[in-house]
Amino acid sequence: MKTKLFFAAVLILFLFNACTEDETSDVRYNEMYLAALMDSGQDNYEDSYRENYNDYEENPFIKVSDQPVSTFSVDADGGSYANMRRFLYLGQTPPKASVRIEEYLNYFTFDYAGPTNGENVSLNSEIASCPWNTDHYLMRLGMKGKTIPENELPNSNYVFLIDVSGSMNSPEKLGILKSGFKTMTDNLKDQDKIAIVTYAGEAGVLLPSTYGDEKDKIKEAINKLGAGGSTAGAAGILTAYDIAEENFIQDGNNRVILGSDGDFNVGPSSTDELVELIEEKRESGIYLTVLGVGSGNLNDHMMEQIANKGNGNYEYIDNANQIQKVFTHEFGKFFTVAKDSKIQLTFNENRVDSYRLIGYENRSLENEDFENDSTDAGEIGSSQTITALYELVLTDGTTNEKFAQFDFRYKKPNASESQLIKHEVNGTTLDIAASSENMKFAAAVGGLGLIMKQSEYKGTASKELVLDLLENSVSFDPFGYRHEFVELVSDWHE
Repeated sequence: MKTKLFFAAVLILFLFNACTEDETSDVRYNEMYLAALMDSGQDNYEDSYRENYNDYEENPFIKVSDQPVSTFSVDADGGSYANMRRFLYLGQTPPKASVRIEEYLNYFTFDYAGPTNGENVSLNSEIASCPWNTDHYLMRLGMKGKTIPENELPNSNYVFLIDVSGSMNSPEKLGILKSGFKTMTDNLKDQDKIAIVTYAGEAGVLLPSTYGDEKDKIKEAINKLGAGGSTAGAAGILTAYDIAEENFIQDGNNRVILGSDGDFNVGPSSTDELVELIEEKRESGIYLTVLGVGSGNLNDHMMEQIANKGNGNYEYIDNANQIQKVFTHEFGKFFTVAKDSKIQLTFNENRVDSYRLIGYENRSLENEDFENDSTDAGEIGSSQTITALYELVLTDGTTNEKFAQFDFRYKKPNASESQLIKHEVNGTTLDIAASSENMKFAAAVGGLGLIMKQSEYKGTASKELVLDLLENSVSFDPFGYRHEFVELVSDWHE
């Protein structure tokens, strides 16, 4: 009886808050509702909490003698990490299919030196002992995008594409998007332009392209947003790209920013259909950012894929702090400095017996794609860092030869031809305890990812191991996200 009363009380609280205009309040009302469903033993809990993920098979160990070359696209997303955080705050373990370890790593900024010699990307590397398998080693690859000073940022042409269908009617969905877009509006320059397209049963233009010096007008339009109806996502995408093309700024930052739970159900709505649509539109020179929100019906797989194929990135917004991260602290990510960025590692058989790329399972490329400039790959924003980890089995021999050749190919924003940067992975292997802060922190994040992935390669990875690695690897923490990670792991019940 008490459980049922508790459930009823939380449900009433959820419904009350869902009807308020307070977008800046705590955004976990729906999670409270779902937790109450769990505690109440309601039979329809599973029906209320269906989310769509794609479980990519983990990369295996590969013998260098069989396949010395490894090629993949960069991934600048952070959505999987923020989604994992939502589950841990609920006292739950995220579905293993939701775990993309590369997005755990790339949620964080690393302390990498910026590029020089006219390049838009810098490269670095390091090898240390593997903390979850003492017979193995970890190789960290680091990349950093050129920093564009704020006063040199190009003018922007944004189109906010906002899902206002019935499934979005809660503070943790439409409410948090409204708050985020108002925060972004505050960051606009007077010469920037912004339009707002909404979609439910059909697409509509809430605000034609408007200059950034009319912030009150823009925010007034955002305040009018309300949810209801079915979801014609494809129609909204077409309308948004049309407006972005009409207002295209040559040599500027042209970008559609889609906010949704991904529950498209009118018109073309399958992941394959939407990916095909986005692939057609990316040739227009317009970038795409996808913001996932909410729970219960989150279509993570679809949104991650259209961001991947649309020259863009995917972020999940689970709380108000994440709004600040995406729209203020890492605002530079909206300004691409390297597009179609690809990585190719050629391992030295004399130093490396076998290797395994940790994560990036859905970013693999054929080796011949590396030099093919028509092959789509990932984008890197201003000041953004990218990190990749390989787990290695080294040979028994001693030699001073390099471990691997690290080649990186990318296009500058307005270029059609790629350029190549080369970096040799060499030097002395270190014990993980003596390695750099960048290395220890990457190992900690990767280790937690292996646990959440329920990986067959996790070895001795544990909460205690992750916390040990974090103990001396959080001094570089510009906005406090590393310390938040320490708290998250500390409070997690393994």
